[in-house]
Amino acid sequence: MSVEAIKKNVKVCMFDQYGTVVDMQGGLTAIATPFLRDKGWKGDPNAFVTWWRRTHFENSMIDALLHSGGKARGVATVKRGVSDGELQAMHDAGVRGVRFNFVRRLVDFTPRDELMEIAGRVAKLGWHVVIYFEAVDLPELWDFFTALPTIIVVDHMGRPDVSKPLDGPEFELFVKFMRQHPNVWSKVSCPERLSISGPPALYGERNAYRDVVPFARRIVETFPDRVLWGTDWPHPNLKDHMPDDGLLVDFIPHIAVTTALQQKLLVDNPLRLYWREQR
Repeated sequence: MSVEAIKKNVKVCMFDQYGTVVDMQGGLTAIATPFLRDKGWKGDPNAFVTWWRRTHFENSMIDALLHSGGKARGVATVKRGVSDGELQAMHDAGVRGVRFNFVRRLVDFTPRDELMEIAGRVAKLGWHVVIYFEAVDLPELWDFFTALPTIIVVDHMGRPDVSKPLDGPEFELFVKFMRQHPNVWSKVSCPERLSISGPPALYGERNAYRDVVPFARRIVETFPDRVLWGTDWPHPNLKDHMPDDGLLVDFIPHIAVTTALQQKLLVDNPLRLYWREQR
């Protein structure tokens, strides 16, 4: 399709709610600090790190946000020592949430009192908390999650085991979690990480990850005003295969089967969550 055809046919841009800016360059902090200062960034680059589990600084994300003219938003991972001024500087750049990772194989243990303290501080800015965990750990984490004082966004539907029944106790607990707590949202993302039987989004496959579809569709149809979608580009830590991101988009109409549901998933919900001050 030509550029002119796109201009005529595209009515609204949708939002990809899951991508990772990966900074793998050693010494980038020293190089990027004056660069960001010149753009008006007043935070301390050493005070916060990416949601990546390694200790790489989030300069790349802040740089992208500063370049976006207010059209992009970010989610950060911060340490307890971050100052109020640094949080405000991140907010001014476009950060609107923090991410807590509870997947044991990916992160070291962070005391929950520290995470709760951070949640209380970012709540004052109107931020949300993204939580990443696996389905089997939800019973243990339930009380902590339900005590968080912010909107909560669950990554990848809490990583359900899609080999288990859709109406089985494990996924039913997640549905109950969302039903009983209206501040809980979910990303219906990363079928490439959840799928067991596939087929993968490769080689022109437009019906990929069929085993994940019923789980995501149930969440979209049950909680249409609290769902988000994203590609997870560039798919860090994915070892099985590297999906075609264009084909991942074809997953959407399988889980949001009406125009109204697609509008909520791709446009209305992210606008309400990430641009709350403009609504």
